[in-house]
Amino acid sequence: MRVDLDLFQEIFATIRSNRLRTFLTGFSVAWGIFMLILLLGSGTGIQNGIHHEFKGVATNGIWVHQGQTSKPFRGLQTGRRIKFIDDDYEEIKATLPGVEHITARFYKWSNNTITYKAESGVFNIIGCHPAHRHIKKTVLLDGRHINDNDLREFRKVAYIGQLVRDQLFKDETPVGKYISINSVLFKVIGVFEDQSNERWEQILYLPITTVKKVYGGRNRIHAVMFTAGDATIAESKAMQETVRKKMAARHHFNPNDEKALRIKDSVEEFQKFMALFRNIRVFIWMIGIGTIFAGIVGISNIMLIAVKERTKEIGIRKALGATPWSIISLVLTESVLITTVSGYIGLVLGVGTIELVSGYLPALDLFRNPEVDFTVAIGALALLVVAGLVAGFFPARRAARVQPVEALKDE
Repeated sequence: MRVDLDLFQEIFATIRSNRLRTFLTGFSVAWGIFMLILLLGSGTGIQNGIHHEFKGVATNGIWVHQGQTSKPFRGLQTGRRIKFIDDDYEEIKATLPGVEHITARFYKWSNNTITYKAESGVFNIIGCHPAHRHIKKTVLLDGRHINDNDLREFRKVAYIGQLVRDQLFKDETPVGKYISINSVLFKVIGVFEDQSNERWEQILYLPITTVKKVYGGRNRIHAVMFTAGDATIAESKAMQETVRKKMAARHHFNPNDEKALRIKDSVEEFQKFMALFRNIRVFIWMIGIGTIFAGIVGISNIMLIAVKERTKEIGIRKALGATPWSIISLVLTESVLITTVSGYIGLVLGVGTIELVSGYLPALDLFRNPEVDFTVAIGALALLVVAGLVAGFFPARRAARVQPVEALKDE
């Protein structure tokens, strides 16, 4: 223990005698790790923003909406509105390879007066299948989702957003209660939260079979949505092309008429965003490690200078019986100490800055909650220790090779 204490006393004495040099060297390392942490935290903020953009929808979802023809086809004029029917949904469900979850949608957007006791409001209604919750994601707060029995038995049940609940029920529990939708009684079976956008919490989801039967929808639907499993961008595009050809054959429009169907592809959007983020993260690591490397080179050069300045001292030590390892450990310990302490200061400042920004910066569309992962921080500290060893290795090896006779002649 005595030997270790002497070693550190000697290192601290050396640092005190070269304060400016030590400060500038340590600052370069602290700045490098500070920038790395700052960049990594910002990268996480971008990643969180991307995930938030897709929070309320499936990242592998494909949405097919009816459009209006813009090209003539077999004598038919442009400007025809495409109108989906149940058979369109059934064909896509039965014949399109790769479909995971699928639902049709029937919209009833206007003049929907919803009442409960003395409270009332006007809200939008969407008829859908049970698989809808896997595509337009909702968080179940109370009760249950729409199920297959609701569809088969044409049950008058409603799955309502929490803003609908708040306006109609105030402090009451809505599940199991009956509400009047355009003078028809429906039983509330569940309450949901939509994390993508608050306006979607002013929606009531009803079984698609029920809403069409009650409100005269017959065999009409307005959209088809499905998830594509783990499809790649190329595979999702192939699925879109297949859907477009199938609908073109059924509704008699040009398969190349992109306006006849409006297709939104979350697969492509999400994977492009994630590819962009991966490139950003690689760039961040390159910049951060490059900055740290520059600091390490500075430390290595300073340690070489220190060894040069102490050549005579090292020679005397070796003449008195000091082993090469004792010389190496002295140089390595000083290098690791400067690197680790400086890096730790940069790490703490970087994490503190990220926390400060996260606490006061308002949430943006593509930048939310910047943070530094704990394992990244631990990895950065480990990197500093290794970097200190590398920075001190070559000066330490040079010091260990000093010959006492030559060192004593050194001026």
